Amino acid sequence: MQYVGLLGTSEKIIKIEIEHMKLGLENKHFDTAFQRLSSLEGKTVAITGTTTGTGFSAAEACGKLGANVLLLNRPSNRADIAFALLEATNSNGKFFKIDCDLQCFQSVRSATTEIMARCPAGLDILCNNAGVMALKDIPTADGFDVQMQTNHLSHFLLTKLVFRLLQEAAQKRGEARIVNHSSMARLMVKKLDPKYLEKRGGNLGGDGSRLFIFQGGRWERYGQTKLANAAFTACLHVKLRDKNPKIKAMVAHPGVAETDLQGTAIADGGAGPSGGIGRWLIRQMMKMGQSQQDGAMGIIRCIADPEINSGQFVGPGMGMTALRGPALSYPLERFYNNPYTRDLLWEKSCEAIGEDFVI
Repeated sequence: MQYVGLLGTSEKIIKIEIEHMKLGLENKHFDTAFQRLSSLEGKTVAITGTTTGTGFSAAEACGKLGANVLLLNRPSNRADIAFALLEATNSNGKFFKIDCDLQCFQSVRSATTEIMARCPAGLDILCNNAGVMALKDIPTADGFDVQMQTNHLSHFLLTKLVFRLLQEAAQKRGEARIVNHSSMARLMVKKLDPKYLEKRGGNLGGDGSRLFIFQGGRWERYGQTKLANAAFTACLHVKLRDKNPKIKAMVAHPGVAETDLQGTAIADGGAGPSGGIGRWLIRQMMKMGQSQQDGAMGIIRCIADPEINSGQFVGPGMGMTALRGPALSYPLERFYNNPYTRDLLWEKSCEAIGEDFVI
């Protein structure tokens, strides 16, 4: 781990903890799927959460396909290291680092100013990838649940703020794409509950967690965020289909991928943020999963595969057993792709960011 010396003490401990849990799973599907992707030369892709995991793999793939890649991350040593590594190992594309803390609406707004400066000819793809999992019941500075603001609300705001750039790219180059990242956790909740989209951070169910069945307050909140990601895609697809058909909206899930996301779910007393899962259980989950690059193939196909159309969900299956496998496309599911849920998601998200998002 050559980068450890560049990390702060707490980040170093977390990194060592996560590396200890990893199994080194091999790619089984990535190389074959990568061959089907289109060139991204002359295009600009913005991706949130690229320091590690699926976001890093997506940024790396976009660079290999020749894109200009905007890396949107909270300022940290990890962000600096990931940027340097991508630049050093990838000569086809260009990478640009933009500070963007998804736990702060003002930071998202500030990042948008730099995105606009980097995209004089429009933004071709926005990949809302970043996410946190099973964190404690705490509010952001804006008052929302830390998981919901990070995983959905700030992405909703970001999409709204850069929408003009997506329109410009679609007009000039024939299409633009909005890619969201959900997970199997969307299936852990029965329906979208409006209270999780409101300023109730710290008062949404406590920190309870039932380790073996993934229930309890922190998992309920996480599931709501992943359902929101899928419902947001359904909203965009319906609105864009009628008003801006050259802009496509799609969503993916990684199955169980061997990424650093599990580091946010280490049980109380661990080195990382407390997420209520023990190390043993995480390792057992990973044994049933797939490599980081195979897990990233869902969002990568949404970004650069010409066969993926608006309104599709890409991943290794759609049920709770879809832990690994090739990233295939499926229709959006009816339990969130319906008028009631779409209207609820859009209304509460606009209320949260304090402005309308009109398409």
